[in-house]
Amino acid sequence: MSEASTHERIDALVRSDDVVLFMKGTRDFPQCGFSAVVVKALKLLDQPFTEINVLEDPDVREGVKAYANWQTIPQLYVRGEFVGGCDIVREMYESGDLQSLLAQKEGSAQS
Repeated sequence: MSEASTHERIDALVRSDDVVLFMKGTRDFPQCGFSAVVVKALKLLDQPFTEINVLEDPDVREGVKAYANWQTIPQLYVRGEFVGGCDIVREMYESGDLQSLLAQKEGSAQS
């Protein structure tokens, strides 16, 4: 697959849902500890999300790194915007920033 068409495909995936997680494995069976940490945070917040298992598609696995200019997986997107990887998501969860970001998604944003 060409780099341009992979980029377009990833762009469509990122915009396919409010919360999208590119990860290794699935929500029920994460294939790496970093992916498991992000899944756990989202589950603890009872946050629905779309998971994209990058292990099933080498083009997406490599392409998503270029898409966000972020070389590690998992990668979390909220409303089409890149949030970060495991460490950032964990820090945001611990500080309450992740909960605030997700609450904004639900229309309860505070100005």
